[in-house]
Amino acid sequence: MIVGVGVDVVDIARFMATLERAPRLREKLFTPPERDLAPSSLAARFAAKEALAKALGAPGNLLWHDCTIPRVRGGAPVVEVRGTVAARAAELGVAYFHLSLSHDGGIATAMVVAES
Repeated sequence: MIVGVGVDVVDIARFMATLERAPRLREKLFTPPERDLAPSSLAARFAAKEALAKALGAPGNLLWHDCTIPRVRGGAPVVEVRGTVAARAAELGVAYFHLSLSHDGGIATAMVVAES
């Protein structure tokens, strides 16, 4: 059963300009393995974290570092959760997240489906 759906779109150039203006933001938003990715991949991961929060009902207590979108070469993207995000998922009965990422034409998009 679908528990929630979230989608987010990020303008890659605008997002990277924001990270350049506020360098500490990169550390706040991303886990160490995510931080040095290419701009399009970084923006897609930010979109994924936003979409994930929306799929979970967007509670204000989720921590950015409690979600990681690791690189999976040759496979579908995955969501790894812990802490506040895992607790919210458990509260809603979420057993699995489906994630789709795309980036083209200066835009990064992510869609998350939370399934029980």
